[in-house]
Amino acid sequence: MARIYPFRALRYNTSRVRIEDVVTQPYDKITPSMQQAYYQRSPYNLVRIILGLPELFDANSSKDGESSNVYTRAARDFADWRSQGILTREKDPCIFAYSQRFTVPGSNTVTERRGFIALGELSDYGQGVVFRHEQTLAKPMSDRLSLLRATRGHFGQIFMLYSDPAQTAERLLFSSISSPDIEVTDEFGVYHRVSRISDPGTINILSAAMDDKKLIIADGHHRYETALQYSRVYAPARHLNTERSSNAVRLPPYAESAVMMTFVNMDSEGLAILPTHRVVFGLRNFAANRFLEDARRYFEIEDLGTIEPEQLGARLAKEGQTQTAFIAVTQNGRHLLKLKPSAVNEALQFIPERRRQLDIVRLHSLVLEQILGITPEAIREQTNLRYLRDIPEAVEQIAENRADIGLLVNPVTLGQLREIAFAGDVMPQKSTDFYPKLLSGLAIYALD
Repeated sequence: MARIYPFRALRYNTSRVRIEDVVTQPYDKITPSMQQAYYQRSPYNLVRIILGLPELFDANSSKDGESSNVYTRAARDFADWRSQGILTREKDPCIFAYSQRFTVPGSNTVTERRGFIALGELSDYGQGVVFRHEQTLAKPMSDRLSLLRATRGHFGQIFMLYSDPAQTAERLLFSSISSPDIEVTDEFGVYHRVSRISDPGTINILSAAMDDKKLIIADGHHRYETALQYSRVYAPARHLNTERSSNAVRLPPYAESAVMMTFVNMDSEGLAILPTHRVVFGLRNFAANRFLEDARRYFEIEDLGTIEPEQLGARLAKEGQTQTAFIAVTQNGRHLLKLKPSAVNEALQFIPERRRQLDIVRLHSLVLEQILGITPEAIREQTNLRYLRDIPEAVEQIAENRADIGLLVNPVTLGQLREIAFAGDVMPQKSTDFYPKLLSGLAIYALD
C-alpha cells in the first residue's frame, strides 16, 4: 500500500525573498549557464544547496577538500538560512496542491497537470508498492547521497504516478482552493501554483484514498534510491512499533522512512513525455562512413541531405508511426535509420519480448552496444554518453566536434512505461523526459 503523510515543510519566507528568485529546476536539468544565472539571481537561491559551484565561496582554500566542498557549503547555507529566517517551518503538518499550466513543446496545445506534494513512505521495489521504469547512473547516486548526508534535507520532490480514473485526489484538493500560496512562472514559461492544505479531515481522506495505490517513479529514480539507501542506515535504531500521529493525522514512523514526493494521476490530463536524445563522444577511431556501413546490417539508411535541425524531430515522428526509426547526425550529414524487421529476431532474441519492442531498447542494444561497442558499464558510468532534450543542441555539438555522433529518438509512450514498470522490468537510463519538471524549493523536507 502507498503510505502518504503530511509534514511540517520548510518554505521560503516571502517577506524576505521573492519566490521567483530562489526556486530552480531539478538539479539534473540545470545547465552551467542556468547555474550561473541562479547564483546571480539571489544569495538564497536553492542552487547553492542542490548544485553548488566548487571553490567559489571559500576564501581560505583554493581547492575543495574533505573539510570544505560543495556539500559542506550546502549544509552551512542550509543551516544559516534556517537560523536567519529565510526558511521557516510550517506550524502544522500539511500537504500542498500543486498545478502546472504549460504549452506542450512542439505544439500550440496548452494544458494543466495537477498533483499534490506530500511525504511518501520508502519501500524496496520488491514489495510491489513503488515501481521504477528505468535504470540509474552511478555518478548521480554518489552525488545525491553525499548531499543528503551533509544536509539531511530533501529539496526537490520525487515525481510519482498513480492510477485513479475517478480522479479522487484532484476533486478533493482542487475544488476548495480559493487562492494559491505560491504563484511563479519559470524560465520555460510554465505557470506553477501551490496551495497549502492543513485540514486533518481532508488529509485523512486523501491518505485513505491512496492506501491501495501502486506508484511508478516518473522522475527522480536517483533521489529515490538514494533516500532508500539512507533510510536503511537509520531503520534499525529508530523504527517505532506504533505509528506516530499529530493533530489526528498519520505521520511517518521516523523521519528517514519517507521522502518528499509529488503525486500525479496518470489517468488525468497534462502528462507529456519528451524524447531524450543520445550524444556519443570519446570513441576511439570513430569514422562516420564505417558507422553507416556497419549499421546497414540492421537498418535501411536514407540520406536526409540538408534538412534543418528544427525539422528533424517532425520527420522522425512521422517515420516512427509505423516502424522503429532513428536519426544519426555525424560530420558526414544526417541519416534516417529504419529498422529492418529481420534485425529484431536476429540481434535482440536474448532480450525479453516486452522490452524488445521499445525503440529505446533497440537503440541501446543495436546501435550503442553492438555497432558502436559501448558497454553497459560505460553507459552506466556515462563514459561516452550525454543526454539531451534539444535537437539543435545535439546537432551543434557534432558540428563543433564536441561529439562523434548524435542519435535522435522518438519518445516512450505512457502506455509503454506503465506496462514495463508494473511488470517489474526496466528501460535503459534516461528513457523518458516528463515535461514540465517539478520546481525545487517549493517545499523542503528537513529530517532534523
